[in-house]
Amino acid sequence: MGEFKVLEGIDPKLAEAMKSEVRRQRNTLELIPSENFASINVIRALGSVLTNKYSEGYPGKRYYGGNEFVDVVENLAIDRAKALFKVPHVNVQPYSGSPANFAVYAALCKPGDTIMGLNLQDGGHLTHGFSASVTGKFFNSVAYHVKPDGYIDIDEVRRLAVENKPKLIWIGATAYARALPFAEFAKIADEVGAYLVSDIAHIAGLVAGGAHESPVDYVHIVTTTTHKTLRGPRGAMIMVTEKGLKKNPDLGNLIDKTVFPGLQGGPHDNTTAALALALLEASQPQFKEYAKQIVKNAKALGEELSKRGLTLVTGGTDNHLILIDLSKRYGPGTGAFAQDALDLAGIVCNKNTVPAEPASPFYPSGIRIGTPAITSRGMKEEEMGLIAEYIFEAVELIEGHEMPTDKEKRAQAIQTFKEEMKNSPKIKEIAAKVLELCGRFPLYPEIEL
Repeated sequence: MGEFKVLEGIDPKLAEAMKSEVRRQRNTLELIPSENFASINVIRALGSVLTNKYSEGYPGKRYYGGNEFVDVVENLAIDRAKALFKVPHVNVQPYSGSPANFAVYAALCKPGDTIMGLNLQDGGHLTHGFSASVTGKFFNSVAYHVKPDGYIDIDEVRRLAVENKPKLIWIGATAYARALPFAEFAKIADEVGAYLVSDIAHIAGLVAGGAHESPVDYVHIVTTTTHKTLRGPRGAMIMVTEKGLKKNPDLGNLIDKTVFPGLQGGPHDNTTAALALALLEASQPQFKEYAKQIVKNAKALGEELSKRGLTLVTGGTDNHLILIDLSKRYGPGTGAFAQDALDLAGIVCNKNTVPAEPASPFYPSGIRIGTPAITSRGMKEEEMGLIAEYIFEAVELIEGHEMPTDKEKRAQAIQTFKEEMKNSPKIKEIAAKVLELCGRFPLYPEIEL
């Protein structure tokens, strides 16, 4: 792929920024659990002439002419998703996960209806009813929580559902390290007559690969992004299950009408093509091994971090991610320090709230790490031991750095810490080790710089 040579002569500033991003991805350990590396072929499909076409409507029912080949592409994506996830109806047009989730609301709820979702600070998602999201403004949002041990409080979920009779209940998360209890939620939703919707954005690839139980037999609707563990382009799908169609035979049609023309115009056909290819890749035997290795790596990484004295929420993981509570060892708000120290060491993660967060969402006490991207590079349990040591060595450098209780002083405290870390010999030592490890697992050798 020699595209950069062409771009350099046309727009050198853009070309250099893009080349720098390739180098960054190659030379760092990507541990943000919601990020991954799509295959080079998915990237090729994404950058295709399909970006030129407008295709408002659905296959066989378009508003514009010239869509006969786009119809083939979209039908491939739909049919492959149906087969992979074992569902009768799929919409592959949502632009991303948040619009997909809002489409579900728009299809099933009226403003003011009661909905339930996992509290954001307990690992939930913005679009599951958090106050800062329109979903928390348009609907009467009732949040459920995790217990002190970090597991979802099923008894509270049942009590709140019985008391509030929600129209819709979400089961899904962005920072929950354990298997989602689909069967328990199904009993509760059925008892109160609610629609049960599973947002599997984080675990879609694990579900497809058999490394996490599927929600399909328990819920009415499944939403997912396509770029995380599924290793596709940045898009989304809404899937209606057999159970969903039994509850409402028109549910698939209702979803489709809400996506278009209800909320969107023409789909991004280049994304649909890349998704079709990603779904084909996810149907292969080697993808099942990949999904299982993600979980093996996460468990191994978690065990190694625990051995070094770091506190894991729930004590470990069942899936692709680990949530580390730093407040016990280093103090409230130290997740923000840890993210910056790790970033300078070439280890990319994100600061994150922890259950019963003692600080704030902007300066939280935890970090969230995951194994999808490093597993895509071919790393296995042996490398997890090395990575755990690098993480621990970098995080130890935040010892003695306290997040100010005065909000006005926090940004300066972070800036001072970053300047100190830039000159840290230890950070430079870790970064050199990270670079050597990355070099042993090349990323995108097809891309010429």
